Amino acid sequence: MTSPFSDRPWLALYSDGVPADIDVPDEPVTAALDRAAARYSDRVAVDFQGKATTYRSLADQVSRAAGALDALGITAGDRVAIAVPNCAAHVVAFYAVLRLGAIVVELNPTYGAEELGHQLADSGAVAVICWQKTAPAVATAQAGTAVRTIISVDLAGDLPALKRAALRLPIPRARALRDQLQGPVPAGALDWHRLVGRAEPLDPQHPRPVPSDIALLQYTGGTTGSPKAAILTHRNLVANAIQGVTWAGLHEGTETVFGILPFFHAFGLTLCLPIAARIGATMVAFPKFSADDVLAAHKRRPATFLPGVAPMFDRIATLATERGTDLSSIRIAFAGAMPISPETAARWEACTGGLLIEGYGMTEASPLALGNPCSADRRPSTLGLPFPSTDIRIVDPDDPTSDVPLGARGELLIRGPQVFAGYWGRPQDTAAALLPGGWLRTGDVVVADDAGACTLVDRTKEMIITGGFKVYPSQVEDHLRTMPGVADVAIVGVPGGERGERVVAAIVLAAHDAAAGAVDLAAVRAWCEQRLARYAIPRELVILTELPRSPIGKVLRRTVRDALLAARKPASA
Repeated sequence: MTSPFSDRPWLALYSDGVPADIDVPDEPVTAALDRAAARYSDRVAVDFQGKATTYRSLADQVSRAAGALDALGITAGDRVAIAVPNCAAHVVAFYAVLRLGAIVVELNPTYGAEELGHQLADSGAVAVICWQKTAPAVATAQAGTAVRTIISVDLAGDLPALKRAALRLPIPRARALRDQLQGPVPAGALDWHRLVGRAEPLDPQHPRPVPSDIALLQYTGGTTGSPKAAILTHRNLVANAIQGVTWAGLHEGTETVFGILPFFHAFGLTLCLPIAARIGATMVAFPKFSADDVLAAHKRRPATFLPGVAPMFDRIATLATERGTDLSSIRIAFAGAMPISPETAARWEACTGGLLIEGYGMTEASPLALGNPCSADRRPSTLGLPFPSTDIRIVDPDDPTSDVPLGARGELLIRGPQVFAGYWGRPQDTAAALLPGGWLRTGDVVVADDAGACTLVDRTKEMIITGGFKVYPSQVEDHLRTMPGVADVAIVGVPGGERGERVVAAIVLAAHDAAAGAVDLAAVRAWCEQRLARYAIPRELVILTELPRSPIGKVLRRTVRDALLAARKPASA
């Protein structure tokens, strides 16, 4: 049947000034930074813990960092991994790699050696720019990869001079802060700040990337299975930055963006780097999220635009209300990765006087694809409308060539200039995700009204989203199956309050441990801490006698999840 959305009915609900389509300029991501450095040279580009870096200084550091990487033999097309918390060095590294025509591989700096090793080997990264505390894991993971250079970043090097000096004080607080920021550096690793400080600027005539070049490999679970690298081109990132700026109605040279989302996450990266540079915004970078730190920074440099996830908005609004902090400068907040409840939206908007706009995206869409209008027409708890230059279809998940009737459940398909180029080194996965005509299968089941406003009702994929991060059950299960006393395990997500979902381990004990109680939640968490990111560690444990399986032996995670939810319902329900 013909799609009911072929004539884009959602355009009638667009906010004033939002066009049906955007013009995507024929330029790389770095062009926006060059323009900002020329137009807003004295404006603060990055504020990290109170240390301000102007656009002029940022452009100079990017040029020197690119020169340093060029001298190390990094060339166009090379993959360079960045595993660094949010800080000025991360911003410099991102743009320096792109300026060379090389490809950024964003990695979670809290990953262990095994996870880093898999993604470094899979991407073929030849160099890693990593946090000092991540460097030992990178060094351990280096064998079996193409990595030939490790460059360690001391976060203290990005601090204001007085704060750096305070770290040397012989007091417990200074020692604790040093432990948070710094770590041992493996032999042979280069020092980022020393390397950049001594480098010559890159030759201005050095070839620049073109829009069709790959800019970023961003790891994601996609619609199935273990993490794989989504290929995002310069054109993808430029288009999505323009879509975001247009949708939010952001102004050039006046905005202050708070970077509380991690840059290694597609949502945090696009909203805080390409978007900020495109409008010459000041971006305040936070190495980790803390409502306390957000309010302190807001007093120093008031935010106007704040991207985040539901728990962040709840904590900031609650603390600001308790302290009487004025947040009225925040006109727009973008919420993604998990649903926003009407209560959270109301609390935030009462606290700020601004709008909390819920949207939808995925790494394969760079990541923004749909959003609620930035107006009184917004609808909390819905995904909103397709962005400019974005089309949608709602199809039968079992037959994506067949559109479902209006109002029926179906899988969301997306098409637009922000849709990725495929998965790195995985042609079969690419063919499964990208349908003829450029349609991206999201794996998410939605219901759309006659205007094209979508509401998420289910997921076809089994990944868990907790605190805005994706947890891949198979990875957690593979690790837990190596734990003594565990015969079998299924990892599922259940509703978990402000975090979105809680990771639950449903375990079948080995016969000799079934009556001994040797496996408890503390032991499971301790075992997982050896190799998994903190957000992937189970927060609940359920002991089962067996796991439900399909006729071919596959564990039915959805059945496990449904049984857990049914057991939690009141008897009268």
